[in-house]
Amino acid sequence: MFGLQKYFPSSSRLIFGCMGLGGSWDSSTTSDEQRKSGYQAIDAALEQQINIFDHADIYTRGKAELLFGDYLRLNPGLRDKLILQSKCAIRFGDDVDPGRYDFSAEYIIKSVEGSLKRLQTDYLDILLLHRPDPLMEPEEVASAFAALRQSGKVRYFGVSNFGWPQLQWLQQALPDSLIVNQLQMSLGNIDWLEQNVLTGMPQGASHHFGYGTVEHCLQHNVQIQAWGSMAQGLFSGGTKPTTAAHIATAQKVTELAEMYQTKPEAIVLSWLMRHPANIQPVIGTVNPGRIAACADALQVHLTREHWYALYVASRGAPLP
Repeated sequence: MFGLQKYFPSSSRLIFGCMGLGGSWDSSTTSDEQRKSGYQAIDAALEQQINIFDHADIYTRGKAELLFGDYLRLNPGLRDKLILQSKCAIRFGDDVDPGRYDFSAEYIIKSVEGSLKRLQTDYLDILLLHRPDPLMEPEEVASAFAALRQSGKVRYFGVSNFGWPQLQWLQQALPDSLIVNQLQMSLGNIDWLEQNVLTGMPQGASHHFGYGTVEHCLQHNVQIQAWGSMAQGLFSGGTKPTTAAHIATAQKVTELAEMYQTKPEAIVLSWLMRHPANIQPVIGTVNPGRIAACADALQVHLTREHWYALYVASRGAPLP
């Protein structure tokens, strides 16, 4: 088994990203309308057999986890059917301190305890470190992970936005494997492909995705999850494309959606899922109709030629 299926055999291929739940990113409370919309989005994800829900302690300043926790309270017995993951280590700035990342053991443990309280659950299935901390001391992170595992508060661990050297540096201090790396990947963000295609060419120097990261994850059975997988709706009607390459890509997506008798969202996600890395897209929409359209990607298998047609359109130039 590859990736998450090794640890969670019944895990869904799509992940519901909870960043849009709970309202705005300020100190205001969640309104009744925002709560209703959030519950409807969760309902829609469950109806599509999506059982992985991706959180972070910072999403809408904690309100996303609070809303989800209330949903679990209203649906007894649901928690054990889900795979809950959350992220920590981003700290917002204030009048005294700057925005920063914090991999100190104390902060990691405190963050997890806050997430558990908001989610109204005793444990996270997966904890991800949200962004690399330049001041990371792997042994200190290992001590926090050990304490969380031994107390039953976290089952498995992973990272987000890590290049392979950072992954390797942290992994050498851990007794158990990191199982996830969540990265920004989409038809509109193709640095993860360009880095390899342009190996040894001057143009390759402008791409900073993290050369070899995808291959490292494949080699070490680290599940790649793609955040921003829909490119903010750039090719499916959510955001109007403005560049020539994006306009051409949107047109190709529409053409293929008609050919495959599906929705544009499904084409965009199926393009990611066609890659041999077994990428799991994280979808962030709270629109039930778009959630259903995204789920249609499971029924689409692009031909090699159609996959390349989308890739070449997005890069705006023929392959070298």
